[in-house]
Amino acid sequence: MNAEGRFLPSMRQLRAFAAVYHLRKVSAAAEQLSVTQSAVSLSLRQLEDGLGARLFERTTRTLQPTQAAHEAIVLAERILRDAEALGAGTLELSELRRGRVSLAITPTLAELLLPAAVVHFRERFPGVHIDISDCAPDQFVARVVGEQVDFGIGVPEQAGADVDTDTLVRDHLALVCPAGHALAGRNRLRWADLDGHPLITVRPGYGVRPLIDASAARAGVRLRVVHEVTFLSTALWMTRAGMAVAIMPASYARVAPAGELVVRPLSAPRVSRDICVVTRRGRVLSNAAQALVREIRAALRAA
Repeated sequence: MNAEGRFLPSMRQLRAFAAVYHLRKVSAAAEQLSVTQSAVSLSLRQLEDGLGARLFERTTRTLQPTQAAHEAIVLAERILRDAEALGAGTLELSELRRGRVSLAITPTLAELLLPAAVVHFRERFPGVHIDISDCAPDQFVARVVGEQVDFGIGVPEQAGADVDTDTLVRDHLALVCPAGHALAGRNRLRWADLDGHPLITVRPGYGVRPLIDASAARAGVRLRVVHEVTFLSTALWMTRAGMAVAIMPASYARVAPAGELVVRPLSAPRVSRDICVVTRRGRVLSNAAQALVREIRAALRAA
């Protein structure tokens, strides 16, 4: 009985009923279900008592379905099919034979972290669809909190109580410049060494810019910013074109072709920042999402 006093047959009772309906014998049904004959008989009695109707007329050799049984078998087998489909579907999701995972990430960070991980993930789990929501740095936390995606990857500059973070990689601010630039040959580069050099970085209040401005202020340096961009990928091609040198997290410069640019960590002060997996507070990632995060970590270790 449920909370309202209505009878709800169990799956065990429905399976016993269906087996006896088709086989007409308790013994044959018990063999098919791999249970005892008494268990099948008990399930039938309980089902008949609950429904308030006789389902079989008992003869010396077989059980003959009543009209009530003919009507009940249609619903019983539908319930059994739906339950089987539910179980099979859930198993497919848990074993990653199908499913969907979505994440929010900035275009530059996606180019850095995702290609190798996504290729390997799709080779292992071809039935799982990956939905990548590329967005600006100040948008990805909102997409995570609003549950538009399963998780985000980035630096939650203004993360609060609404999100949980798990560090993927610890990064640091660096100067990126062409190999022939005057600052490229210095083994140790301080913020003070940037004085007077034209610079490219992200626009004020955006992404990593507050951290850059605060670090320069700590070093007593007034930066000469000549180009302000929205995406660090733009800063990279502008730097390769010789328009100016760029300040950005060191890991972002990895997307540039080898040998074209030099990355020099900035010291005095040396400023670290974490690239994180960002989830809505208290949310447990699906098996598919956890598997994708593992692939991203593995790709980072390999790189």
